[in-house]
Amino acid sequence: MEKPRINLVGCGRVARSLGRLWSSSGTLAIGGLYSRSASSARSAAEFIGAGRPCDRLAEIGTADLWLIATPDSALAVAASALAAEAPLRDGDCVFHCSGACTSELLAPARAAGAMTASAHPVLSFAVPEAACRGFSGSHVGIEGELAAIARLERVFTAIGASCFTIDARHKMLYHAGSVFASNFTVVLLDVALQCYRSAGIEPETAAALMRPLVEAAIGNALRAGPAAALSGPAARGDLELVARQRQAVGDWAEDPGRAYEVLSRLAIELAARAPR
Repeated sequence: MEKPRINLVGCGRVARSLGRLWSSSGTLAIGGLYSRSASSARSAAEFIGAGRPCDRLAEIGTADLWLIATPDSALAVAASALAAEAPLRDGDCVFHCSGACTSELLAPARAAGAMTASAHPVLSFAVPEAACRGFSGSHVGIEGELAAIARLERVFTAIGASCFTIDARHKMLYHAGSVFASNFTVVLLDVALQCYRSAGIEPETAAALMRPLVEAAIGNALRAGPAAALSGPAARGDLELVARQRQAVGDWAEDPGRAYEVLSRLAIELAARAPR
């Protein structure tokens, strides 16, 4: 039985990672690869080990599934171009992997006869090789047309994902959760390192100081919940120390000072919910 074929429009890290996973697992055949940068499409084909780079959408060929893997700001334009130039067929499945944007951005493809959805892998693709190694066991949030959701659940489950549905009305808030959990955690770690360095701590020592604190905080929060895992002056109710430290941070740098103030307020509220 012939494997379903997928075309990739946009050849960045997400497309490369998923393309390699689907190809190496035998789940999907990789068809055409199109990117605004021809070198990006060629590089993606090399990374995936399959696929045919194309200079124009009109040359990409037919496929059962189409992944639009452009930046969020370009999704609507890419969907319009797909509907106007690519050989879409009735019943093809067109989807994107944005965590913040809904499948409504793919309306031009739906008007051309395709079924549409979005599938957001909750995983960092910053390093595609690592994303491929760690993908199995990850989660993928899906929303869109029911038939498209069913098709995407099959191809993502085949490469080890656990799928769940998202209410498209709240997708931006859902994605914000991932931003707080992942992106902002990284930002806060950088601020912590800056504090250490500005206090005269050597970089190697700062990293060594931070590691057990971070690992314990995240591990405890995941095991027991954030309220039970909270520690520090806000958790102890030492508001005088919180105020003095906020002043010290604000005197050092304005934006971290404001962040410290807001986060301390949220920490005090969280401490009030801690089990007694």
